[in-house]
Amino acid sequence: MTLNATIQAVTDRIRARSEESRGTYLDRMRRAAEEGPRRAHLSCGNQAHAYAAMGDDKDALAGSRAPNIGIVTAYNDMLSAHQPFETFPALIREAARAQGGTAQVAGGVPAMCDGVTQGQVGMELSLFSRDVIALAAGVALSHNTFDSALYLGVCDKIVPGLVIAAATFGYIPGIFLPAGPMTSGLPNDEKAKVRQQFAAGEVGRDKLMEAEMASYHGPGTCTFYGTANSNQMLMEFMGLHLPGASFVNPNTPLREALTVAGTERALQITGLGNDYRPVGDILDEKAFVNGIVGLMATGGSTNLVLHLPAMARAAGVQLALEDFDEISNAVPLMAKVYPNGLADVNHFHAAGGLSFMIGELLDAGLLHEDVRTVAGDGLSRYREEPKLDGGRVTWGPGAGTTQNDKILRPASDPFQPTGGLQQLDGNLGKGMMKTSAVDPSRHVIEAKARIFQDQQEVKDAFKAGEFTEDTVVVVRFQGPTANGMPELHSLTPTLAVLQDRGLKVALVTDGRMSGASGKVPSAIHVSPEAAKGGPLAKLRDGDRVRVDATNGTIDCLEADFDARDPVTADLKGNGHGVGREIFEVFRQNVGLSSNGAAVVV
Repeated sequence: MTLNATIQAVTDRIRARSEESRGTYLDRMRRAAEEGPRRAHLSCGNQAHAYAAMGDDKDALAGSRAPNIGIVTAYNDMLSAHQPFETFPALIREAARAQGGTAQVAGGVPAMCDGVTQGQVGMELSLFSRDVIALAAGVALSHNTFDSALYLGVCDKIVPGLVIAAATFGYIPGIFLPAGPMTSGLPNDEKAKVRQQFAAGEVGRDKLMEAEMASYHGPGTCTFYGTANSNQMLMEFMGLHLPGASFVNPNTPLREALTVAGTERALQITGLGNDYRPVGDILDEKAFVNGIVGLMATGGSTNLVLHLPAMARAAGVQLALEDFDEISNAVPLMAKVYPNGLADVNHFHAAGGLSFMIGELLDAGLLHEDVRTVAGDGLSRYREEPKLDGGRVTWGPGAGTTQNDKILRPASDPFQPTGGLQQLDGNLGKGMMKTSAVDPSRHVIEAKARIFQDQQEVKDAFKAGEFTEDTVVVVRFQGPTANGMPELHSLTPTLAVLQDRGLKVALVTDGRMSGASGKVPSAIHVSPEAAKGGPLAKLRDGDRVRVDATNGTIDCLEADFDARDPVTADLKGNGHGVGREIFEVFRQNVGLSSNGAAVVV
């Protein structure tokens, strides 16, 4: 199938835009690769320190050219998605030994749970944790003793941070090993209904707690299609997972066999063999375009619009917001997974999942097939799905047709002809909206603005009964410089109640929303942020504001708007408490959200 003209044009534009930076990056990676296996350059003392605790593996590490895998793990048992990683290192070491190789835990990276910090002060550290993860993974890999790497991470900032590090050490081959989603619990729409009932005062905290515990009930990724599961999709579309690895449940024989297979593949693709596949070669402009296509076709998380430019920049690839917008307009929405629909990711996987989607998008000319992946050459490898055969993984053809067209549809008969994200641009700045879960009747909202400086003020106004007419709720001074750009997901139940009461409501903010948000039209990531004098700082209560996802605009309609001076906020209270003090250097140096809100790249 001939590649779609828009996909080709966007790819060509990214390649031209990135010519200098990508060329410099590749030259640097090739020079590093030419130095040969990392351990060859360590002194005897260096090596003795590195192998001192390795027991029976010492001789293999010190006396042979057997490949050594560095494990970078985000294990903790605060995150249900990462708790299964507790057992992965022992399994990886055993699998490596069976193939004549070795494996070491190179280091751990922090991994915070946004579900715990939603609506809390700790959420102000969440976005910055991505850059901390990249730094921590860089420290782990700096020991320079590894021939390849295995990256153990799943959730919101963890995968992007690990990708930034993997690209920075792009001469080292690497494979991302997921842990899989938890089994299905209380349906997500029922959980959301109880949240709205609690926000409206219709049920007590006991019923809310009961619903939450029934939804988040075991090890694995949360089952809605938020940022964590969007990350897993992304790693498959970009060729950093083994085919079909994303959505296999934890602690199952197939999950364990995929971890073994990933270990074996990591040994095969080092510079010591004849199939050297460094991460830097995999992460080219085609891989990032494929990732954006997957994001649009699945109606994925808006957080990836922040993360992908930062991830790409680490590999010398320059992405821009217009790339997302043009790809979204060319790619059909093929999946309905909560919050876009009622299904969860387990249902999506059973309906055909990523192998079906990738096959369909390849046949429609909407993906680059001619890419390098950790599994081999060509994205067609990802049409296949894994199966167990005698305790080992084999791959065979995936589902050729959808198993449930209420969840997953072919590219020729999608849920809607364009993707799930929409760029917004106007006199209020540039932002994004996740439209895939928003009813089309709410794609255009024009109403008076109410201005707030944090999400608690919105909740207080709601409890006081102050929302009695159509309203554009503006929550400003929530950008990365102001307070770390927290997610404002805890506003979703409140705004949904207003919407259910018949009011037309939209949110406009320089902050973020959870990847699971979507039913309330939300113009998010508005840049430049108010703390840098951006247009949101000029808004006043009562201004007419138009949020138009149909035409991709976001504007204040007052005649004197452009001539106004921006207000400034007292942000001294954002600098202390729950660790905020030590992130001051991040707030002072972070880039614009339209460029990925990054510090380290």
